[in-house]
Amino acid sequence: MMLLFLSSAIMLSVLAGWGKILESFLGSLSQGISGNILNGIIGLSLIWTVLSFFIPINIYVEIPFVLAGVFLFFKNKLYLEFYHFSKKDSFLIGGISVVILYSSSFYPYILDHFGYYVPSIKWLTEYGLVKGIANLDLTLGQMSVWHIFQAGFSGFSDPFLRMNAVLLIIYTIYIFENKSWVQLSFIPVFLLFSQSPSPDLPVITLSLIILNELITGNKNIRLLFAYAVFIFSIKPTMIWLPLLVFLSSVLIFKPHYKHTIFGILILLLFFIKNIWTFGYPVFPVATADFGFSWKPNPEVLKISSQYAIQKTYDMQYPYEEIQKFSLYDAVRNWFTLEGIKSKINILFILCLTVFSVFAFIKKKKILTLICISLLIKSMLVLAFSAQYRFFIDAFFVIFFVLFIHLSKKKALLFFLLLSLLVMGILSLPNSIRQYIPSFRPGNFMTGFKKEQLYKPSTYHYNQFETFQTGNLKFNISKDYPFNFDTPLPAISSGYVIDYIHSGIFPQYIDKKNIKKGFIWKQLTPKEKRKIKDVIHTIKNSDQ
Repeated sequence: MMLLFLSSAIMLSVLAGWGKILESFLGSLSQGISGNILNGIIGLSLIWTVLSFFIPINIYVEIPFVLAGVFLFFKNKLYLEFYHFSKKDSFLIGGISVVILYSSSFYPYILDHFGYYVPSIKWLTEYGLVKGIANLDLTLGQMSVWHIFQAGFSGFSDPFLRMNAVLLIIYTIYIFENKSWVQLSFIPVFLLFSQSPSPDLPVITLSLIILNELITGNKNIRLLFAYAVFIFSIKPTMIWLPLLVFLSSVLIFKPHYKHTIFGILILLLFFIKNIWTFGYPVFPVATADFGFSWKPNPEVLKISSQYAIQKTYDMQYPYEEIQKFSLYDAVRNWFTLEGIKSKINILFILCLTVFSVFAFIKKKKILTLICISLLIKSMLVLAFSAQYRFFIDAFFVIFFVLFIHLSKKKALLFFLLLSLLVMGILSLPNSIRQYIPSFRPGNFMTGFKKEQLYKPSTYHYNQFETFQTGNLKFNISKDYPFNFDTPLPAISSGYVIDYIHSGIFPQYIDKKNIKKGFIWKQLTPKEKRKIKDVIHTIKNSDQ
């Protein structure tokens, strides 16, 4: 916690310093220090995304940006902004920040932390964006903008990858500056995302900020649309937000093409990034095929698509059986899954129904547009892969709109009670394992360790085996499916098996320069015989 506090202080000052400079170009989303910090987030994220095409986002990038940000913070006396809070609010912000730092100091437990978040950041810090990286490990084709942003601070400012904890402190400051008290109720739930650089947390918190700005009358459509597209670029399942801002600009505010230019530029950068790493404009959808040589193998994409369909039903049905479902079977089975996920699915549909009725009764244009945007997003998610993690943001949006006038006193009480519950679960995870055994992440929570009071808990494994196929020499984590600290280039064992079954394997475009990227090629009979050793090793490890 102590090191995390120092890390947070550094990053807040850096973001505020850069945000103040960017304010002259972008304007300000919100008054106060939170507006500067938010500008710093979007500004540095975009700058580092562009740089990552050419160079690694490592400590040599971090040092000048951090020094410049701290210099600008003190030069512009931005620390004085913190004195604008009353003593009572300062005490509350400090107390909430302590809760955030404590909760974020636990060991990471989200599996994507080990299979997606950390490997992405590792590649970005060592090589930057690598062309065709999806051919090596399809998951890495996402390379979220949030992970590029996190990579920029991962050298010495935030080596523990706890940027999400810093974001929650920023979110808290925004809430107090804008008196949006209902949002205090969400922080306890967000604490569950604070141990990992999960992109779910930034897209939900930032979308709620944009939503609050829209509802309270912010007319800076240019910046609102840019932020909305930026959030979409972090996670495309947030498509409802740019759609909402665009519809609002057309139907409520006076539309002008200049309002969309900045947002469109961000969208183009997002498409280019995805094409570079994945071969198509939007991961993981293989549409708009421009024929790039580094696009993934069609059979691998097919396997991934089948897996996404199985995930819709929590892997409780084989793909072949799902294909035989009638429409009635598909809906019924989705609502009757074993465990907690069926309850979440039912609650999701009920919330959408209640919110649709609420919007119809109120007959306010902004509420109608929010409802339409959420319904469009929900239909897309349900058609693609109806996993609860793709529509969890809808719960927060609906709750926010329905209880937007919640008082400060009630919101603080709700925050206190729910925070105690969440911290109790993190500290003593046996309770959630006992009462909600179908909540699988609970099985990976380790509970409180006294060492985390000094520094956040992190895992170290670094056991791997090395193989070579064609010109590719690669590493696979030993006796563990993920490669969070395996030396690069590393491939998840699951993808190795998929490649072998598809009769292909990734190869360097130029074995002397990893930065030039990866393609796939058909395995020769000799390579197929040799690769059996890899399969044998993986299967033995699984046993």
